[in-house]
Amino acid sequence: MFIPAERKFLLNKDVYRNNDFVYEAIASLEETTGILIAIESVRETYDVVLQINNESLYCIAKKNATYSSIMSALKDINHSKNNVIIAEYLTKKTAEKLKINNINYFDVSGNTFIKTKFLFVYVEGRKAKVNKKTNQARAFQEAGLKLLLLLLSNPETLQFSYRKLAEKTGIALGSVSNIFKELEESHYLLKTKNKRVLKNQVEIIERWVTAYNELLKPRSFRRRMRAIGNEFSTKNIINNSDINLYFGGEPGGELLTGYLKPKDYIIYTDEETSKVAKELKLVPDEFGNIELYNKFWTDGLDLRNHNTAPPLVVYADLLGIGNNRNVETAKIILKNGL
Repeated sequence: MFIPAERKFLLNKDVYRNNDFVYEAIASLEETTGILIAIESVRETYDVVLQINNESLYCIAKKNATYSSIMSALKDINHSKNNVIIAEYLTKKTAEKLKINNINYFDVSGNTFIKTKFLFVYVEGRKAKVNKKTNQARAFQEAGLKLLLLLLSNPETLQFSYRKLAEKTGIALGSVSNIFKELEESHYLLKTKNKRVLKNQVEIIERWVTAYNELLKPRSFRRRMRAIGNEFSTKNIINNSDINLYFGGEPGGELLTGYLKPKDYIIYTDEETSKVAKELKLVPDEFGNIELYNKFWTDGLDLRNHNTAPPLVVYADLLGIGNNRNVETAKIILKNGL
């Protein structure tokens, strides 16, 4: 039996728990189409099945949706059905990639691409209501991302004093206090008499990856370059370079897992760009396969591998690139622990 969306909200709200955005997105879609949408009871594999004009839409809900996480979710489902992604928020770039690949989606803001045999809805340019709220959160702004990177990479630091955490991350003492308060209010942090505990770490990591790729990584970017000659490789650089370099992305994945042979290079450094270029024999090239970024973590963070960026950063880089082999490598890194 199908029930109109607004009635179903009242009857089945406990099904989604932390996925309230599903209801908001459906309401936006209903407003966009002007058609009453019915919701079928949840089925195995799918989070919800919608009925619009006698067509069934088989939906997967992704709160912190990136292109790679969406592709991973679609990997093992029945593609003969009208599959649709329901997202809390989609970046313009992610939405465009989904549309190009004929992957149906809609989000809380009302941005929509649904193309089936009997239905076509396409809406873009709606303001990102949820993302705007998310971006106001200190924990997922620049200072919060740096602090969470330390806490997730070196879990013992969760018990450190605010002053020591400020020293280790290079962020203001007041920011540390505010971020911890926000984490507690958001139910990501539990404080007992003797210790602090991070909760819902899977969701924290998902949000960190999204915010890092949208906010902190672009701010850290220096320039794109290419190598002169054919001797540029991770191994050669490690063996023959004396400057401080940390590999992210594909070479970082190669070093952490041994699973990936890099084609494109992400390098983090606090050295001058001219010095890096001279040492590694690089020249600027806007189409080059080598990207230089500022090292944004401090030496207070203990690295698992002294030639790579923190595993969480490498993981986020690989998911941001999004091809299948990079996603598989990212999964190995996550499995081995961040």
